[in-house]
Amino acid sequence: MPHLLPLRHRPGMSGPPEKLFGLVHEDDELLVVNKPADLVCHPTKGDEYSSLISRVRLHLGQADVHMVNRLDRETTGIVLLAKRDEAARELRKLWESGAVQKSYDAIVHGHVGPESGLIDEPLGPDEVSPVAIKDRVRTDGREAKTAFTVASRFSRAEGNFSLLRVQPQSGRKHQIRIHLAHLGHPIVGDKLYGHDEDCYLALVERRLTDEQRRRLILPCHALHAGGLAFEWRGRDWQFNADPEKWFSGFVAQ
Repeated sequence: MPHLLPLRHRPGMSGPPEKLFGLVHEDDELLVVNKPADLVCHPTKGDEYSSLISRVRLHLGQADVHMVNRLDRETTGIVLLAKRDEAARELRKLWESGAVQKSYDAIVHGHVGPESGLIDEPLGPDEVSPVAIKDRVRTDGREAKTAFTVASRFSRAEGNFSLLRVQPQSGRKHQIRIHLAHLGHPIVGDKLYGHDEDCYLALVERRLTDEQRRRLILPCHALHAGGLAFEWRGRDWQFNADPEKWFSGFVAQ
């Protein structure tokens, strides 16, 4: 279980979060954190708590830190940061080479039939969607592969669901979310690739209705980057982080 870093309440700051992030690992070169949900990785116009990188700078007391990988705002889980330029360059090359093994947990709608599978579908821009950042499966897109296994199937009052262990074999934007939706099992709470993309527009425009929230079921999409493994500087590195309580509680009930 990663250690949760508490925040000191500073004069003049209104309502800081209970913690900066979950601390998974730290040494002279690396910082590995468990990013909470609903937090962007890069700076916004908000305060010093409004992005993961700004919180990391608060924790380290320095501005010179490099984010090696990043996650979508609502995705929780492992983010790796390098404290030194050389380490950042080496690790980014490692990511680009495809030598990093990544593992995610995803809660999806419905009982997924096969126990395991490989989704091999190219991805590219969704030119029909009113959402500019949205991509989709398309034959002229870039190669993308996502492997999955079913960890459990369960039912609740809201319907049938499956917990999947997912291993992306490429690193396209929104890859896991698009592939699972294409499979017919969108991630629970996904406002963009779920059952109604207007939920995403409604969130951005601050007009999300109670009915839309009810259909989304969860306030954030249920995708967690729980595992990371790679070889670097002559040794094997492996990091794991538990999902947040709302995620694990949804599966347990």
